[in-house]
Amino acid sequence: MLTVSTINVNGLRAAAKKGFVEWLAATPAEFVCLQEVRASADDLPADLAAPPGWHTVHADSRVLKGRNGVAVYSRQEPTAVRVGFGVDEFDASGRYVEAWFPGVVVGSVYLPSGEVGTLRQDQKERFMAAFLPYLIELREKAAASGCEVIICGDWNIAHQEIDLKAWKANRKNAGFTPAERDWMGRVFDEAGYRDVHRLLHPEGPGPYTWWSYRGKAYDNDSGWRIDYQVATPGLSTRAHTAVVERAATYAERWSDHAPVTITYDWPGA
Repeated sequence: MLTVSTINVNGLRAAAKKGFVEWLAATPAEFVCLQEVRASADDLPADLAAPPGWHTVHADSRVLKGRNGVAVYSRQEPTAVRVGFGVDEFDASGRYVEAWFPGVVVGSVYLPSGEVGTLRQDQKERFMAAFLPYLIELREKAAASGCEVIICGDWNIAHQEIDLKAWKANRKNAGFTPAERDWMGRVFDEAGYRDVHRLLHPEGPGPYTWWSYRGKAYDNDSGWRIDYQVATPGLSTRAHTAVVERAATYAERWSDHAPVTITYDWPGA
């Protein structure tokens, strides 16, 4: 069995004070992908930058210090790593890192959140335009090396109406615009990947992975499903269980996101 978790920590140092350290110590995952680390490895305490028993690969933002940041934690040492996907605008922004292992490539991605009608949305659209062909290139390169691919992360897009509770009110908002939803569909069709959680739980609604800190969103489960594990078909068809590790109460949260943990039947595990 191969267990993979992905979680937007909303600031790793802050999450560590609220429960991340205990969660990491208890997780059975072989791979843990982090987003919004918001610190470079040099700025993190040693037990967060490279916890005992883990190999870590970090990609921090060199453009805006203390923002963004992604990482891959693994039980085994990667054979190769890559920061960014060959686009100058984003390679130094702490939004993508990948690690290669025997039989599988694991990536951690943090898409821009965007804001309709602003430069932030323009940035998000540029990211999407550049990242889609890279996903195709990566799938082909990995296949030639006998590897499957899994890209985990905060994609900041709810693909379908069942992926957010208040979908009618958000049809013109970033994260649920027709263009963003269409692009997510192209990841699953044109690029040849699969939404692993949705394969196992096709009906919905949810399960949601992010809830606003405002109001009673968490208590009412008024959330968005924007954290995905996106895998090549050979791996996605081996998915066995998928769980959103939602805290029992608002007070027990250590991020505004919840870990998405999926277990695969995998002979290389």
